[in-house]
Amino acid sequence: ERRMGKALRDGYRERAFLMTKIDGRDRVTAERQLDESLRRLQTDHVDLLQFHEVIHADDPDRIFAEGGAVEAAIEAREAGKTRYVGFTGHKSPGIHTSMLEAAARHGFRLDTVQMPLNIMDAHYQSFEKTVLPILVREGIGVIGMKTMGDGVILKCGMATPIECLHYAMNLPTSVVVTGCDSMGVLEQALTAAITFRPLTGDEVRELLARTAGAAANGRYEPYKTTNKHDGTDANPQWLGPRRVQERD
Repeated sequence: ERRMGKALRDGYRERAFLMTKIDGRDRVTAERQLDESLRRLQTDHVDLLQFHEVIHADDPDRIFAEGGAVEAAIEAREAGKTRYVGFTGHKSPGIHTSMLEAAARHGFRLDTVQMPLNIMDAHYQSFEKTVLPILVREGIGVIGMKTMGDGVILKCGMATPIECLHYAMNLPTSVVVTGCDSMGVLEQALTAAITFRPLTGDEVRELLARTAGAAANGRYEPYKTTNKHDGTDANPQWLGPRRVQERD
């Protein structure tokens, strides 16, 4: 965020759609984390604020509890600190649907959902098959991530980076996020965008048939099957005080 804050100087902030994430599950922690992010980003607002890493079964209840993080999000939106509110998660389609259900119970409109969408996910505990249809039906923005599973999917040797990106772009996504940590990776993303065209049904089926065996037990999606990618497991203090009582 400090690097991004420097990059957004000299008028670039007005040209960018800027999003950030907060881990806090209670109002006070979430509010503090957002304000810290705004200071690092050197701006008075983001375009999208996301509840980060919704991966625990009780995360939806904690966020929507009395005094929960949703109150900070509502206050931030009313104060002009964010335009939109969404959430991210990589662990379980069931937890994503629980989050959507909790929002609906409280009459809260989620603007976006970020989740893994890739050629392996289609076969195992699939966000594409379970969550994506709900988002499309409800008109909620779809942010696809982990198109290459943090590089793990490429190790199977069954798809190229461009094929991985094109598969996710071919889904009804609003945006597909990808890495930008080197010029080579940036050029790869630009190539994927420039060369993209909708895949035919045969092309999709061929990609899925090619990866079905490797994807069967989730070994190429360790963010689902292990806790290696779970930052809030390693740092539970980021979540703030535990609250589990849901608001009426």
